[in-house]
Amino acid sequence: MKKNKRLIFILLAFTFVGACKNNVPMTFDPSIVPPMAEKNAYQHRIHDDIRIDDYFWLKDRENPEVVDYLERENDYYQKMMKNTKSFESDLFEEMKSRIKEDDTSVPYFYNGYWYITRYNKGEQYPIYIRKKDSLTANEELLFDCNQMAKGHDYFSLRGINVSPDNTKVAFGIDTQSRRKYTLYVKDLATNTLLPTKIENTTANSVWAADNQHLFYTYKDPETLRSTTIYRHDILNTNTKDTQVYFEADETFSVYVSSSKSNEYIFIASFSTLTSEFQFLKASTPLEPFSYVQKRIRGLEYSVSQFKEDFYIMTNHDDAVNFKLVKTAIETPELSSWEPFLEHREDTLIEDLDIFETHYVVTERTNGLTRFRIVSWEDGSDYFMPLEGETYTLYSGFNPTFESTKLRYGYTSLTTPSSVYEFDMLTKTTTLLKQVEVLGGDFKPENYIEKRIWAPARDGKQIPISLVYHKNTKIGPSTPLLQYAYGSYGATIDPGFSSTRLSLLDRGFVYAIAHIRGGEYLGRQWYEDGKLFKKKNTFTDFIDCSKFLINQKYTSADHLNAYGGSAGGLLMGVVINEAPELYNSIVAAVPFVDVITTMLDETIPLTTSEYDEWGNPNNKDYYQYMKSYSPYDNIKKQDYPNMLVTAGFHDSQVQYWEPAKWVAKLRTLKTDNNVLFLDTNMKAGHGGASGRFNALKETAETYTFLLELEGITD
Repeated sequence: MKKNKRLIFILLAFTFVGACKNNVPMTFDPSIVPPMAEKNAYQHRIHDDIRIDDYFWLKDRENPEVVDYLERENDYYQKMMKNTKSFESDLFEEMKSRIKEDDTSVPYFYNGYWYITRYNKGEQYPIYIRKKDSLTANEELLFDCNQMAKGHDYFSLRGINVSPDNTKVAFGIDTQSRRKYTLYVKDLATNTLLPTKIENTTANSVWAADNQHLFYTYKDPETLRSTTIYRHDILNTNTKDTQVYFEADETFSVYVSSSKSNEYIFIASFSTLTSEFQFLKASTPLEPFSYVQKRIRGLEYSVSQFKEDFYIMTNHDDAVNFKLVKTAIETPELSSWEPFLEHREDTLIEDLDIFETHYVVTERTNGLTRFRIVSWEDGSDYFMPLEGETYTLYSGFNPTFESTKLRYGYTSLTTPSSVYEFDMLTKTTTLLKQVEVLGGDFKPENYIEKRIWAPARDGKQIPISLVYHKNTKIGPSTPLLQYAYGSYGATIDPGFSSTRLSLLDRGFVYAIAHIRGGEYLGRQWYEDGKLFKKKNTFTDFIDCSKFLINQKYTSADHLNAYGGSAGGLLMGVVINEAPELYNSIVAAVPFVDVITTMLDETIPLTTSEYDEWGNPNNKDYYQYMKSYSPYDNIKKQDYPNMLVTAGFHDSQVQYWEPAKWVAKLRTLKTDNNVLFLDTNMKAGHGGASGRFNALKETAETYTFLLELEGITD
């Protein structure tokens, strides 16, 4: 049961490189004095323990002095980087030149229409269109996000959901980067908005079969927890929306979805360890929902429908890597679950996709994903052919139940993102589209990709995926960027990045450490990297670093690390514990003030993550978290060169965590290495919106690290 799958692809986009240890280039003017935040001691008291927090005051985003401090940090960063602006501009243009600006997605067919996403040259945002019946038909414009984004510093459109009769479309818009979407409905016949305007939603929605009622998920505006499912009547917008379900347990969130057949609507309640589903026939939207199986602590499951049965992926009965069961829709409760695909100790079941003639099980064995394709008619099965060890494979968008073709995505460290179609009857594969890499002489054969295994201190073997240019000389002077995430069971599979070529072509090695806390080696790999086993995540990363140095892929003078969000927590811990191993780190929107955040239930996502990190209101969890929390464990010692980023409107990791962390580091670090805090005052957790604005942020970070390495062309 994959968590945060979308997150995997977002994080893969961040790849950076390192520098010379304790040898700061003259580009960074040492006469420029960094800002120092004022100390104002605040006492946190719990469990007969007192933590002194000198920078707690930075939490007040309405305080002009807080904004002033953040802007002074930004000004310091810009002044120190002033002499690198020309190189930064060149890098941006180099990365931009690899992108096909006038690009089009692979069309997909659904309910009588072909749907296409298009980018025009020079424009930041996508355009969504559709064509009736045939790709040669006239195009119908759904959304031009470039026009919709005008006047906004940030813009995100998501949740596009066309009604069953194809006459209306629901969608959500966020212009603050807080992931609070306003839900709208557009009449496609008149190209006008209906009166529907619903604030604080997730953007996702489900239509009932009557094309009139719309189910959506409401977010608490303060905690941002998805708490409530409402039913909205688009023909009676003056009537108050009906609350269908409210999730009272603060450790749970909810969402609404539909079966692939669109015959059923599901409400899912979920926490880290437990899930619960309710269902309703889409043809009877005013009826109450029924439970599949009420929640049982530790029971996880998800539901698919085929004909008169539910097919359930679950960890029931100690199926750590999950199994499949089936049950009649009329009697869906646990006591009626029948075995369908047994649990296996060496194979993680990640997904199930159902078609009319086949079903497809996405499995992971020894870290590698594969598709198991099974016939409904006779139960015969086979695995789709695949080679290699450094790839990402995932089932694509397959909305048409009657299709015999599986659309899937594939990429590797040397292969650009590709969309394929596999005919499950003839067992033939067709490449529909591969992302073009322009602006140079990119050839996959010019790069080497491989997987190696590093020994952890407790005897486990940690996989590392590597890529570098074939002309790169591997040795102690080779700069290497080591990346990892290691939380929430999110698996970081190896994938291609055209921006990363700017590093590889300049002699860098890029390494993904598949540490515990993700599910790369199965569900137990995740279980062994959370709660009271969280420190395995950190020691795995450090042990991978030592292995890379010992095997002479690099040295401490050229080993660099990157992590974002929970991966930023990873960065904070490893530089407290083993700063001598790293010459530089990049910590993007890092989660570094663990205890303070997890004790504050008003902060978004806190209560829903107790099963990931622990609840520090419990003394045992408090003491364990305090022993590794980066902010609480800063000490007087040398630290690597550091670039820390934050988003003022971040809904996942509040801006004050990296701000407080940097402020405290400035007072305790004993080295002359650079320490920068770069806060995007207009964006949130994912950074800038728009494909070119995001590239500019990447170019800034690359410039910082390339400059440290002494490479400026």
